[in-house]
Amino acid sequence: MASEDIAKLAESLAKTKVGGGQLSFKGQSLKLNTAEDAEEVIKQIEEFDGLEALRLEGNTVGVEAAKVIAKALEKKSELKRCHWSDMFTGRLRSEIPPALISLGDALITAGAQLVELDLSDNAFGPDGVRGFEALLKSPACYTLQELKLNNCGMGIGGGKILAAALKECHRKSSAQGKPLALKIFVAGRNRLENDGATALAEAFGIIGTLEEVHMPQNGINHPGITALAQAFAINSLLKVINLNDNTFTEKGAVAMAETLKALRQVEVINFGDCLVRSKGALAIADALKEGLHKLKELNLSFCEIKRDAALSVAEAIEDKAELEKLDLNGNCLGEEGCEQLQEILEGFNMATVLGSLSDDEGEEEDEEEEEEEEEEEEEEEEEEEEEQQQLKERGQGEQDSMTPKKIIGSQDSTPVPSPPVDVATFLAFPSPEKLLRLGPKCSTLIAQQTDTSDVEKVVTALLRISSVFKDEAPVKTAVHETTDALMKKAFSSATFNSDAFITRLLIHMGLLKSEEKIKAVPSLYGILMTLNHMVQQDYFPKSLAPVLSAFVTKPNRALDSCSFARHMLLQTLHQL
Repeated sequence: MASEDIAKLAESLAKTKVGGGQLSFKGQSLKLNTAEDAEEVIKQIEEFDGLEALRLEGNTVGVEAAKVIAKALEKKSELKRCHWSDMFTGRLRSEIPPALISLGDALITAGAQLVELDLSDNAFGPDGVRGFEALLKSPACYTLQELKLNNCGMGIGGGKILAAALKECHRKSSAQGKPLALKIFVAGRNRLENDGATALAEAFGIIGTLEEVHMPQNGINHPGITALAQAFAINSLLKVINLNDNTFTEKGAVAMAETLKALRQVEVINFGDCLVRSKGALAIADALKEGLHKLKELNLSFCEIKRDAALSVAEAIEDKAELEKLDLNGNCLGEEGCEQLQEILEGFNMATVLGSLSDDEGEEEDEEEEEEEEEEEEEEEEEEEEEQQQLKERGQGEQDSMTPKKIIGSQDSTPVPSPPVDVATFLAFPSPEKLLRLGPKCSTLIAQQTDTSDVEKVVTALLRISSVFKDEAPVKTAVHETTDALMKKAFSSATFNSDAFITRLLIHMGLLKSEEKIKAVPSLYGILMTLNHMVQQDYFPKSLAPVLSAFVTKPNRALDSCSFARHMLLQTLHQL
């Protein structure tokens, strides 16, 4: 290490905070690549008697540095709190699991009994969960009370691995007479979706001691919400439920409302931006009337709730003496509805609890039309669920000797047929299952049937393809291959305007304003992950990389909700 680097490190370490059993290197931007880089950190760890908390946030730790830090931790049996969020900045995803394994093994060797483990804001993806899986299953985590994994990009696969590890920890700790009693679970922005959420719900139901659950922005729809609701009912000590920016719809909201009726300790409910809608809001209002006397905060903002349902919610909080905040902003009350809402709360002497209504969408004029749209959306969801169930059943049938499912009323042994899928059907109503059912030639078919001389059609097709992206291998491969076939054809055409393409794409992503009224895609996760693959291909014009990088770097709420995918893309663009 150069002398100036040593001096810089020494200056940073001089800021190290010590006290109350805690050693903190938080926010020092230390770049610990080698064993030599970590010498001063190791020295401080080794010399700290009674180390109970170690803060490594805001630094970057490589594999070799992690190994030697781990060696120092092997003698720290009193360590209880590991604040290890945002400690792999700029690292390759492949570096993170071995670093976590080294650190986890050290805690196991030391005989530590952790109370808190925070690995948030580390973009380790599904594979990264394997890095601390053994730690979670070990005696070091039998005493764990707080597990924080916010914004780690775990995906469905990582969620399933995590759930299995938590169940194993509970089983082993129960056998020792001291079952795992997890109190706080944080896993926002992880794209857990229904399958990941359902797996975790099963673990929550077994644990039964949760007091806070934070799982915002995970792409969870009503099947996953319903599974979580059932698990929450078993966790009678729940105080905080934060599921912001998932998609309840009526089914999920009704299931969650039933659970809320059974819970007595809830203080904070955050269902903002969850598409609860009016029927869901009415169900929650009923739950409010029946209990929730300790409630302090209720967030039902941006949920497409109409006036009457919002007023019902307001009326239901009359006896909530501890309520401090009610957020109904961004719904469909209209000016008169907003006034009525304020009047109701003034009548209860609770006007001060109401948050801003500045983003109210206005009262819907054609309620019948909107109800029809809601019914159509729910029917589409049900169709998707049926398709997924059929795929699961067919997969199970291939693995065992059970007779395939028969068509109801049929007298023969014909298995349930799959509805035929063509390119037009997939592009109109895209889903991972439909893409896979197009078969091995799906990439060729979509490229052939897309007019690549029309930039708008290419952008639309790309967004539809990327919208079904998942971290699971078959879907991920199909999305990549289809994208490659389409974009290679487009970019190789002499008449294709690549500048116009990137402009239209940014507009549809909501990153560039347009005079036209164009509705931005609901989630940027799929297109960001697809672009991360696309920009690395030979067909992609490298001249577009700076433009893309500039817009993805800018502050944007939609990008903030997909920070893992955004980080991956920016890292790739930086390396081009």
